Order: sequence, then structure tokens, then C-alpha cells
Amino acid sequence: MSRSSVGLMDPLVFARPRADFVTRGNYLSAVASRVDSFWVPDHVNSLFPRVLWTPKYAGPSRLVPSPDAVLEPWTMLGSIAARNRLARLRLGIGVTDAGRRNPAVTAQAAVTLDHLTRGRTILGIGPGEREGNEPYGVEWSKPVARFEEAMATIRALWSSKGELVNRDSPFFPLRNALFDLPPYKGRWPDVWVAAHGPRMLRAAGRYGDGWFPAFPQRPEDYAQRLEIIRAAASDAGRDPMSITPALWMLVVTGRSSDDVDEALDADIMKTWALNASDEVWGRHGQTHPLGAGFSGAQDHLPQTLDEETVLSHIARVPQSLLREIFLTGTVDEVLQQAAQWRRCGVRYLVVVNQTIAQPSLRNGIASQLSFTNVVSGLKRLFPAMS
Repeated sequence: MSRSSVGLMDPLVFARPRADFVTRGNYLSAVASRVDSFWVPDHVNSLFPRVLWTPKYAGPSRLVPSPDAVLEPWTMLGSIAARNRLARLRLGIGVTDAGRRNPAVTAQAAVTLDHLTRGRTILGIGPGEREGNEPYGVEWSKPVARFEEAMATIRALWSSKGELVNRDSPFFPLRNALFDLPPYKGRWPDVWVAAHGPRMLRAAGRYGDGWFPAFPQRPEDYAQRLEIIRAAASDAGRDPMSITPALWMLVVTGRSSDDVDEALDADIMKTWALNASDEVWGRHGQTHPLGAGFSGAQDHLPQTLDEETVLSHIARVPQSLLREIFLTGTVDEVLQQAAQWRRCGVRYLVVVNQTIAQPSLRNGIASQLSFTNVVSGLKRLFPAMS
């Protein structure tokens, strides 16, 4: 089977008529599209304001009862691994939470999945977001420091060769800890780090086999941040060119510009702008409605917002902002934008069809054909990495 450096991300939401209806469909689509990898996120609830998840705003609400009914990712990946024998897709978690999940458990889950997939697991990991930690009693004051300690813990356990491990840590101290799972054929799973800020970028250079950020950022920002990561890798005595420069993006596409404009004008699409930082809003002449200096997705608590507040917040979202945080347009336009990302260093692109979330379920489903054509074009643009 031919391969590319393109992956598909699933929303991992509970659906009707069966819990994994959406995930199963997206996995089969990934197989049919002959992409390289299939991904699931790790959340307890959504970064989407649930009060707008009704047929008035979101066509998929007829199939998916709640955006916050999120399935557990490692369980789902194990299920997918059982049916992935012939397709042989790489399976990734994009990304798991270094704060909410104990790193020893994450290390164990990743190695287990790597054996089940015969070495085709990618451990995406990051500091997480406030919405998945603070409401559940997990300390949120030092997410980056916690991430750094989680990564050091995972690496310490993986390199222990079954010997007892003792390690001081303000977050994850190890006291005669034992990790005796062997790596698959002598190699541990690839670790892709979701890094955005300066300290996280340096951590990605020290610990990551790949860099896996999400929106919002511009291609030129990506290129500058990639240089920071490579410099940090070099400082740590690692080969800076061995780190896979990856990216996760949402796609809004359609057969015509009018179709795309209609989708972008939907309130449901505009809510994603709340996950952008105040700095991004400022580039489009606006102050973030959640306050000056608001950091975006990492501190967003969408479950606390009522309908009137959400509609008020998104009333000032300029379409130019949405076009910055999504890959948007007809098939050719999306591919032109993706080519710009490639020129700025991206070598592995993971995408999701966000168009389906618009108010018209019929139009959302119809967008799948354009999205399939986008994926076909991306496979030519991002050939398999050697």
C-alpha cells in the first residue's frame, strides 16, 4: 500500500446508533483514502460551547447527542488496533494529557499499543488544557513544568531496562518504580510533542521525535518555531533534522467559494475563534471577547458559557480570522494554502473535515467529497518521509 505523510483525526464523540459510529466511519475513510495514520484526541469534554450543539446551529447534533460525550482514547485505539491488521495505518493519540494522566500509565499504554500495532504507534503528548484538568481537581498552575517532568519520567522508565527507578520530582517522584515492558523490536513509540510557547518548544527539541502543534498560528510562525525546536535539539546533543515537523489543522471546504463562505458564516464555525489567543484576534483588529491577554484554547472553559454569552462573543469574529485558523476554500485553494505550510517546514499534516459541523447536515455530508479530494491532493503534496 502506498503511503503519504498525511493523517486523519477523529473527534472521538459518542454517537448514534452505536457509540463508535462516527469513529468507525472515519477510520474506514482513512483506510479508503490510503493515508498514513489515524488519530484520536484525548479530552474529557470538548473545547466547543455545548449550548450551541443543537439542530439550529449544528447539523451533526442529530447524530451526536453532545460534543462533551467524549470517548476514552486509549480504549478506542485498542479496539481500532484489533481491526487494523490489513490496513496497517499508524495509530496516534493527538494529544494525550501530561497533567491529568500519570506518566507511568501513559508510558505503559503507549508501549502496549505499540506491540498491538507492531510498531506503528505515535504518542502525541502535551501539557493539556484547563478544561480537562481544573474542573476535575488537577492542579493547573504549572502545566509546562508538569509536562517537562512527565516527559522526563516517561523517558526514565523506558530507559530503565527493568531496573528499579528512583527519581525526585515535584510532580511525579519515583520510589523503587518498576517498568519492565520491552520496546517493540528494540524501539520505543515515537513521541510527538504539542508545543506552542517558547518553553514548550525547547522541551519539544529535548524530548520529541516529532513536533505536533495545532492552530492557531501562521506558516511564518511555524517556520520560526521549528528553528527554535531544532536549536534546542542540537543543544541537547540530538539530531535536529530527525524531528518530524507535523501539524494538525481543521479544513473547511466545498465545491464553490459560496459553499465555503456559507459554512464560515455559521455561528458554529465562529465559536472556534474563541480558542485563538488575544494576540491572534489583535492581528484582525479585535480584542478577544474573553479579555485582553486571553491565551486561547489552553485556558478556555466553554462549558461555563450560556447561549447569549457565546453569541455575543462570536458576533465580532471577522472571517479573516477564521481563514487564518482553518485551511479554507475550494479543493485547489486548500491545497495552495497547504503548499505554503510545506514551504515553511511542515512535512506531516493531520487534518479533520470541520465543514461537516455546519447547520445544514445535508451540506455538511456533501462536503465530504471535497474533503476527500483535498486528502488526495495532500498525499501528493506530502509524500512519505524516508
